[in-house]
Amino acid sequence: MENGIKESQVGLNKNGTHVILPTPVVSEEPKNHKSILNSLLSGALAGAVAKTSVAPLDRTKIIFQVSSNRFSAKEAYRLIYRTYLNEGFLSLWRGNSATMVRVIPYAAIQFCAHEQYKNLLGSYYGFQGSALTPIPRLLAGALAGTTATILTYPLDLVRARMAVTPKEMYSNILHVFMRMSREEGLKSLYRGFTPTVLGVIPYAGISFFTYETLKKLHAEHSGRMQPYPFERLLFGACAGLFGQSASYPLDVVRRRMQTAGVTGHTYGSIIGTMQEIVVEEGVIRGLYKGLSMNWVKGPVAVGISFTTFDLTQILLKKLQQVSDIQR
Repeated sequence: MENGIKESQVGLNKNGTHVILPTPVVSEEPKNHKSILNSLLSGALAGAVAKTSVAPLDRTKIIFQVSSNRFSAKEAYRLIYRTYLNEGFLSLWRGNSATMVRVIPYAAIQFCAHEQYKNLLGSYYGFQGSALTPIPRLLAGALAGTTATILTYPLDLVRARMAVTPKEMYSNILHVFMRMSREEGLKSLYRGFTPTVLGVIPYAGISFFTYETLKKLHAEHSGRMQPYPFERLLFGACAGLFGQSASYPLDVVRRRMQTAGVTGHTYGSIIGTMQEIVVEEGVIRGLYKGLSMNWVKGPVAVGISFTTFDLTQILLKKLQQVSDIQR
């Protein structure tokens, strides 16, 4: 295998005796490279489409998360309406450019890493990636989310800063990086990193686990290997609902720590931040502030994300097959 040939055909030599003839082996590397590239492209598109579709709700949620104001659907609507009246319709997407800078690489890495971890764990446990048992399936999602978070975290912090500050404070993404580094130190770019990682492990693990499990159960009961798009959206919505509900308190904590420099608070640790939130606002109203909005936003975003990824993957594979046939 190392010299690129395998013994698979039998022929005759000059003396008339049977010998094994070497035949060339088609390398798997180009196929693997194409698979990785397809996953990266599909993931990037999935993240961009999903986040843009819910950006106004996401921005509103962050504003409530980092303030001590009481959350309600009525107050959320008032905030969105006031923002629209005072700053214009497009202001509802303020910070979305920073979101895209973060989400596109994050989603690309996360989805691609998930495919690779599935293959890796499938080889290790003796399963195909799509037929992993529950524990490896959960582990693949958690590892994918952790990998993407480690590589893209400063972009998430910048996006949070831009979402909660007036546009006069930061002119663009680069300005946020430069000003934070100068005024708060380079370490500030990773403020809130620990609660983010601790939150993404159950979030990504449960989300991918739920989506993969529902697709597997669907295939077993319906006999169709590929769900319809609306079924994918439903599976993804369930995945987002379960994943975000499990990790939401840590999401509130990381937002408080990320925006501490512009809200006047000094949050030093996860436990300390949680204690301060609970003392000032209570457990439910503090640590779960905005969760009801997340139950609207999250399932929609995750459903769109998973569906877009799957459908883009299918499209790219079909285009690749057509290209190979034409050759």
